[in-house]
Amino acid sequence: MRRIIKKLTPLRRDERGIQLVELAIALPVLVLLFAAAAEFGRYFQEYTTLAKGTRMAARYMATACADGTDDLTAKRLVVYGNAAGTGNPIVNQLSVDNVDIIKRDNAGAITTGFPHTVTVQIVNFQHQPLFNLGQLMGNSLSLNIDIKPSVTMRYLLTQSPLCS
Repeated sequence: MRRIIKKLTPLRRDERGIQLVELAIALPVLVLLFAAAAEFGRYFQEYTTLAKGTRMAARYMATACADGTDDLTAKRLVVYGNAAGTGNPIVNQLSVDNVDIIKRDNAGAITTGFPHTVTVQIVNFQHQPLFNLGQLMGNSLSLNIDIKPSVTMRYLLTQSPLCS
């Protein structure tokens, strides 16, 4: 036994390789923190982009024709950022099917007639993460989070305009 202790005694004072062990312990934690911060930033960017798009479309609908002809134009404003619907979507995998426009009367009931308020909302759209942190942690946790910005504005016209 003394012979083994004599051989191990010089190794107690030898600090070569300690930094490598510390790096091996700290690096996975740092990578996980970096990936989580990047995913949160991407989620926040997608949410604010969609919130701005819904706000722009709600503003447009608050002054638009109440007969439903401008609904598609408003949906294109949300998805493409322009009324013509040209170019790429402002957020990947977003389509006009993900945009819902709800018109309500004075009592709050959904109406097809002259509205009191107009709501533009995003439905059935999920954030797709770059890093699947749930599988990295060894379980089936999914980071596909629903993004549901919604904007309601009062219809600004007091009577239906002449729509062409």
